[in-house]
Amino acid sequence: MTTHDYARPVRLPRRSRQGVVMGMDGWQLTFIAFAAVALLIGVNRFGPLGLLYAAPVYLLFGGAALTSIHGISAPRMAGLWAMKQVRHAMGATTQRYRPESAQLEGTLNLPGTRASVQLWDVDGVSCAYDPQARTASVTAELEVQGFLMHDTAERYDLAQQWSRVLASFTQRPGIKRVTLQERTTPTTIRAARDHYNDVVRRRGLDALSPVAANYREVMDQSEKYAVAHRNYLTFTLDLVALGAQLKSLGGGRDAVMALARIEAGNLADALQSAKVRVRQWLSSRDVAALARITFDPTFATDVQNRADDHAGVATSAIGPMHFEEPKGRNGVVYTDSGVHTTMWIHEWPRSDAPIGFVAPLVFARHPSTNEAVTHILSLVLTPVPVSKALKRIRDEKKVWRGNENLRAKRGADGSAADAADWDALEKQEQEIVAGHGEFRYGGYLTISAEDEEHLDHAVAGMRNALARAGMEAQVLYCQQAEALMVNALPLGRGMK
Repeated sequence: MTTHDYARPVRLPRRSRQGVVMGMDGWQLTFIAFAAVALLIGVNRFGPLGLLYAAPVYLLFGGAALTSIHGISAPRMAGLWAMKQVRHAMGATTQRYRPESAQLEGTLNLPGTRASVQLWDVDGVSCAYDPQARTASVTAELEVQGFLMHDTAERYDLAQQWSRVLASFTQRPGIKRVTLQERTTPTTIRAARDHYNDVVRRRGLDALSPVAANYREVMDQSEKYAVAHRNYLTFTLDLVALGAQLKSLGGGRDAVMALARIEAGNLADALQSAKVRVRQWLSSRDVAALARITFDPTFATDVQNRADDHAGVATSAIGPMHFEEPKGRNGVVYTDSGVHTTMWIHEWPRSDAPIGFVAPLVFARHPSTNEAVTHILSLVLTPVPVSKALKRIRDEKKVWRGNENLRAKRGADGSAADAADWDALEKQEQEIVAGHGEFRYGGYLTISAEDEEHLDHAVAGMRNALARAGMEAQVLYCQQAEALMVNALPLGRGMK
């Protein structure tokens, strides 16, 4: 009889620390090369005194190559900071919406290159066409009834079925990216109010009685504690890889829309087999509403209280009316009525974790007020074909062996972290050979608040939740604008 250990069945592959050489990335190696060149020129030009003359240069570059800032190598952080200063000088860190300015029909009011993205409705499903990346994306709102209310065995079964759906994506050409999102936002209790009004009308109750007044007061008080947890999946198609299929459909815009409709149906069937129900496919107005609520949190209740005929937001209002990366504040970005910070999840649980281990993040609370933290958690998955996955593992093993030889020549012993990197590569190779798919994945967490003081409290609460989940995250300094756009807009785009 086969038994399963349901207590801790999840293990995520650790992130390698081997780097290109000896744990250093390309930026650090470039600075080391500059330091070596400066030292060589100094010695060749001035002899032994060149060591002294060139010291300010090679010590600066060499020291910077071995230093990290906020968990990022100093050379890379310097490059990001310099690029942000260039954007400040060019006025590219602030954007204000100009209602009367000329705009290409069909494009969106978004900062940067995302302004070229177009939203097309196909039978009520929004198809986001990106002419630069040559991709098309569709987004579904998912529903798994009471996942955290199931017992461990049922959760395990759901996770296994979901993993098979994800593995199938790596075996199909043309799937560029899969983005999973969990959004926690303040919401309204309109459904409860409508039900109350309906009961009062049908039963002929006295709406002015003390009991009715007390009930309305309770609803008013509970309104500020209402929170919505929504899950979304964005499916991004590579139109270049699917060129032959597009040609068979007639080519052009109609072919892209037809392909999006076909793939939406295929995705719904695959999700249904994994007991994941598609609550609805997002229309263009729904996509715009998600972005609008993120950029303008105080506008959320107005959007959520709209009747079905007027649900969502017009695509012309999808972007922020005001968008700013403040100078001297590299970890935040301002929008209409909110301030946001986005973090990159760089460490996942190092030991085996239980199914549903991200629950502390979903239900994170402010440490002082105990209010729910408004956030967007995104997991961006890029399918890797089996051949490329195996080649990547072979290359990383070569790097590991090279680093091991260098350590042996220096008389340095390998660490437990180095041994764990090798074990992780061995396990990944075994899993791929056994039929599991591989994804390159990135996790991003956007936290929003009404001002910086509340944002600091929200970040503190989220860091507590990350610690309980066995995860670590770092703020994407000097990259907040791009990171917010990745999370706020369900367009299937990632960060390189």
